[in-house]
Amino acid sequence: MKSSYALSRRSTLGLLAGAALPFAARADGPHDMNCMPASGDSPAPAPSGPPRKVTIAWNETAVCTAAVPVAKAKGFFARRNIDVDYVNFAGSTDQLLEALSTGKADGAPGMALRWLKPLQQGFDVKLVAGLHAGCMFLMTTPTSGLSKLQDLRGKTIGVTDIGGPDRNFFSIRLKEAGVDPETDVQWRQFPVDLLPVALQRGEVQAFSDGDPFSTMQKKQFGLVEIDSNMRDKWAHTTCCVVGLRGSLIRDDPATATGVARAILEAGAWLSCNPDEAAEIFKPYAPKANAADLAAIIRAQGHHHQTSGAAFRDEIVLYADALKQVGVFRPSLDSHRYAERFTQDLFSS
Repeated sequence: MKSSYALSRRSTLGLLAGAALPFAARADGPHDMNCMPASGDSPAPAPSGPPRKVTIAWNETAVCTAAVPVAKAKGFFARRNIDVDYVNFAGSTDQLLEALSTGKADGAPGMALRWLKPLQQGFDVKLVAGLHAGCMFLMTTPTSGLSKLQDLRGKTIGVTDIGGPDRNFFSIRLKEAGVDPETDVQWRQFPVDLLPVALQRGEVQAFSDGDPFSTMQKKQFGLVEIDSNMRDKWAHTTCCVVGLRGSLIRDDPATATGVARAILEAGAWLSCNPDEAAEIFKPYAPKANAADLAAIIRAQGHHHQTSGAAFRDEIVLYADALKQVGVFRPSLDSHRYAERFTQDLFSS
């Protein structure tokens, strides 16, 4: 059963297409490459009795969260005695966090840089794991002469959301490169399908967005990459996180842990089985080519998952970086923030 809270800018397009823990030995089937999720290989017993009913909210055209449909299709939820309904949620982050807080949904994947600021409003939501690294790109034309972040000084960058995760991330990257993201560059907002048009018209000299749009636009328009969150330390840092309703963790920790484990296991599985994962995801991107979806999955950092102290350290890293670009106030205690909004479900 699926329902929908809001229409997504992604769905309205029909889409062109629609310390971290390394994976260790694990086998779920004859075609697997022995991958183990960040939750470990000694899961707690599934809750007994009738299946637990759980609702997962997700943006069903976002291929970076393909672990959600994979978890159901490959039986990762069922083996933990969890019966899952999906909600196609494409409203604002505040609305999503409110849905989790009020029990309209029990869990959701989401981009860390989209969630961290709104969480300060006090939503009853805990971040429990890092699902994968990498799915944001900064691109330009091959004739622009722009090849590195320092080349963007004095230029205009197009984004789909002035307060979005890619704007925040590339502000961080520009700051790291010695370019002030507020005074040395300009940012302009466009609908995602108009970003290449703005680039061709010279209204922007580069633009950023996340997958699957970035990869498909790169292919369609012959664009080149200036930067991405699959470079340097960020290639080994969580991009998308798993969040759960706080009351679910408190009232039914076995189910909460089972939900998180199932999604992480699915993410580990799809990292090793991108072609089959693409076929599972394809109904959500009917205009996509399965081979292109598989290529996107391969290019993303699905080999990277974190939980426990390693995940908390990543949230500290993000909080410190967001202070440098003015998203968080300079006085924020990053460690205290991470302690408040993360929950370790897997430590014995």
